[in-house]
Amino acid sequence: MDHRKLGRNPSHRKALMRNLMNALVRSERIVTTVAKAKELRRLADRLITLGKRDDTHARRMAFAMLSDKENTDKIFAGLAGRFVNRHGGYTRIVRTGYRAGDGSDMAILEYLPSEEKKAGAAKGKKKGAAKPGVGAKGAEKKAGNAPAATKKAARPARKASEKEKTAKEKSSERKTADKAGRKDSGGKTSPPEKKGGAKKTARKRTASKPD
Repeated sequence: MDHRKLGRNPSHRKALMRNLMNALVRSERIVTTVAKAKELRRLADRLITLGKRDDTHARRMAFAMLSDKENTDKIFAGLAGRFVNRHGGYTRIVRTGYRAGDGSDMAILEYLPSEEKKAGAAKGKKKGAAKPGVGAKGAEKKAGNAPAATKKAARPARKASEKEKTAKEKSSERKTADKAGRKDSGGKTSPPEKKGGAKKTARKRTASKPD
């Protein structure tokens, strides 16, 4: 047999294939039986081949297969341009299981998605895998990839610098507090008390007492 009969006479089978082709071109995805999908795949790929030719004779042949002007224009305007870099294999069949009524083997027939997105993703990966640039970004990447020993050695220096900063801040706060106290007292500063003052006064009092 040259093709599947599908339980139909030639005219009925031709009308069935035309309707399935129009549905596939319109929605780019249909659900049908596996036998019909395998038979329709040959015609669907032929339509894309005609669309890639894009001449008057190819348009007439596509219109003879579809009998629909909108779908014919869609093939030559959109679908054919999607497969410029592909030579055959424009459709795929995905089996979905068995039909509940009669147990027929069902499948999804669809045109392959555009490959422009895949090409853009591959270019993005290549750019990300390139060598790090010279400058601030490259220095940051090198610092991020530095060994752990150098990072540990840099930690004590950071802690020492932080301690120095805190000491300077505390001394500056003390100076500002002293200035504020002087202003409140009218500019007069009391002399600092000596530590041994209390002991000397106690000795004098004990010496002045009579025996």
